[in-house]
Amino acid sequence: MRQSKASRDQLMTQLRNAYESGASIRSLVATSGKSYGSVHSMLVQSGAVMRSRGGPNHRSRKVA
Repeated sequence: MRQSKASRDQLMTQLRNAYESGASIRSLVATSGKSYGSVHSMLVQSGAVMRSRGGPNHRSRKVA
């Protein structure tokens, strides 16, 4: 079932606010019931400032 434009816009705003408040995309996927790709696309379309990838394998190198 397709969403109306108004409900999609409302969801995009909610996702953007949560993401910019520190929520991860994966946590937004879990709470919204949407796929990772859908949530990511809605964040980009809403103009959210995307964070870089994190995790233990993405540390900045120190310049000697």
